[in-house]
Amino acid sequence: MLKTMRRNVKSLKPVLWLIVATFVVAIFAIWGGAGRLGEAGRSDTLAIVGGERILSDEYFQALRSRLEAIEKQFGDLNANLIQQLGVPQQTLEQIVQQRLLLRIASDMGLRATGEEVRAKIVAYPAFQQNGQFIGFEDYKRILDYNRIPLGVFEDGLRQDVVIGKVVRVLTAGIFVTDEEVWEGYRKQNDTAKIEYLVAETAKSEITGTPTEAELRAHFDKNASGYRIPETRTADYVVLKTDDLKKEVAVKDAEIDKYYRDNAAQFQEPDKVRASRIWLPFTAADKDAVLAQAREVQKRAAGGEEFAGLARAFSKDDKAASGGDWGLFDWKSLTAAETEAIGMLDKDGVSGIVEIDTGAAVFKVTEKAPAVTKPLAEVSATIKGLLEDEKARALVAERIQRLEKLARKEKSLDVAAQKEGLKALPTGPLKKGDPLGDFDSSGSISEALFGLKEKEISAPVFTYAGEALAELKTVEPERPAKFEEVKDRVEKDILDTLKKERAQARLREIGATLKDDWGAAAAKLKLEYKFVEAHKKEQYLSLVGERPEVDSLVFSLPFKQASEPLAVDEGYAIFRVLERKEATREEFEKAKATERDTLLEQKKNKFLQSYMAKAREEKKVRINYDTFLRLNNEILARYSKTP
Repeated sequence: MLKTMRRNVKSLKPVLWLIVATFVVAIFAIWGGAGRLGEAGRSDTLAIVGGERILSDEYFQALRSRLEAIEKQFGDLNANLIQQLGVPQQTLEQIVQQRLLLRIASDMGLRATGEEVRAKIVAYPAFQQNGQFIGFEDYKRILDYNRIPLGVFEDGLRQDVVIGKVVRVLTAGIFVTDEEVWEGYRKQNDTAKIEYLVAETAKSEITGTPTEAELRAHFDKNASGYRIPETRTADYVVLKTDDLKKEVAVKDAEIDKYYRDNAAQFQEPDKVRASRIWLPFTAADKDAVLAQAREVQKRAAGGEEFAGLARAFSKDDKAASGGDWGLFDWKSLTAAETEAIGMLDKDGVSGIVEIDTGAAVFKVTEKAPAVTKPLAEVSATIKGLLEDEKARALVAERIQRLEKLARKEKSLDVAAQKEGLKALPTGPLKKGDPLGDFDSSGSISEALFGLKEKEISAPVFTYAGEALAELKTVEPERPAKFEEVKDRVEKDILDTLKKERAQARLREIGATLKDDWGAAAAKLKLEYKFVEAHKKEQYLSLVGERPEVDSLVFSLPFKQASEPLAVDEGYAIFRVLERKEATREEFEKAKATERDTLLEQKKNKFLQSYMAKAREEKKVRINYDTFLRLNNEILARYSKTP
């Protein structure tokens, strides 16, 4: 599940996705009936793009909406998973990218005409029925039903049009040559059936340890590679949210109000399980396939077992399981297909749903309406959320009071004592080092590297609370003394010996290997891997992504053991069993599609570079303390509570 989610969330990352139709998609979730996770207005500035502010509330609502969309598609989320997926960072980047492009478009004098906005409305999938626009009256009714102000929605479309224009202008000069298209095609279609043996460095055994003289000799020879990075020490005070929870109380009336104000947050979405029979067609066989689809649909509607029909006729990877697309997978189908499923009752069979590439018939095998969990069931959760919210507010109030006093006294230690707190020493910290169990992300050490000696930081937000720090000393980067890195020197020597041993062992074995490398691997205690169709730039287990390996396997004579090559986990030898190389005839058939794909990739690469430069020119600034605070606030809603 995690891999699927990562793949789907990461698929949203390319620049062209970020800058096309981002605002409008978010509008439905932000203005539509989704319950707000926090009602307090947030007018503070999260980021500045070319002098224009991005307010915290805009980011907060966008992140909330995106998390709700992911949760609807994949089920339950928790704070750790959200951080692993990098959703907060992606969401902020999306807003910044969009704002940057709108600024660039303004500089170019690009605008959206009324006719362009109208064309966008008419073509918008949500306002289509049977391939036709539903009409402006129904369009307005849909917006009203979803509580989306007409002006806000059309302003979003207008921005969407402008962003599309600026992207086209920026990428107008990008092109690809026939040779680039051919090489790209080969990269995707040249394959090699290979096997390889890996002698892992970690498993190489080295007897004995280097002598003192050997350690010193290695250190003296490689002294420039051993340095002690800059470290900083400070006094700090941290106020933890959990520690202050005992000072706050949540009334039943507050729990009841939160439940009523955020009912959608406690709603379990409707459950729909769908099955599909898929019959793909081409222009040449479309009529025949549609005739078959009509016959299959008639049998399904007549009560014949749908799963059996799917196994017999369906042509997708779900056919073997009776066409079952589960509770979530069907939501990734086209808009026409998901709409057809949504209209069916339990055990209902659809008519024929025709799309560009084929025809489908659906059956809903399970359907349950959305239900809101009763207050009694979620009362403890709400109480935990409100306790957390109140405790965070108390932390913020006290840390701000402490900051004000510390600046007046010009000493965090003195201010802490007056507030009945104690300032503690950090010890030497490198940039990004964690501190205690309350700052695993290294926010405090990061803040120290932005201070001058004796300077007091602004409040630093961690996932456990907030902190203040006063920088005491700075120890600049310097060459290491032998005693300081002795253990590291020993490890480097042993790692080198292990690599040399692994290389020598494979070189010796390579000359004696017979046909069955798998059996040899078990006997010789090596890792054996077989790959049916390796492509260039493809990751290989224990090897990584290495151009030199690609060069080898697409040139090595068949069934000949290679020389040992350095790989991620040690050394490896390779053997090519078969190779399939793209032909010019095949290429010509796919040339147009390949050209479009490569051109889009090239435009993406250009835009990424252009936008990085634009960030500097437009002076993009992010308030990371505010970013972390907002993330803490919304992630608290996804933390498990007893």
